[in-house]
Amino acid sequence: MSSIKTITLATIYENQGLKEDALKIYQDILDLQPDNEEARLGVARLSTNATHSLADSKWLELFNHIADPKQNQKFQEWLLQWN
Repeated sequence: MSSIKTITLATIYENQGLKEDALKIYQDILDLQPDNEEARLGVARLSTNATHSLADSKWLELFNHIADPKQNQKFQEWLLQWN
């Protein structure tokens, strides 16, 4: 039995956190339908998220090493201004 690769299945995988599986489906759809806008957006979204996840984890590690609780609180307040 072969797997049916659809935007719906990719979206379900993406929503369940199975981002690599979703990305593969989006890419496979693009191979067959290069003009498929939903698949193109899915690839772009998941590729961007992978880059941000790595950057976010590096920043999070840095921020977690703020030793002084007052500095930590001040930093958190500063971050909230940007949210």
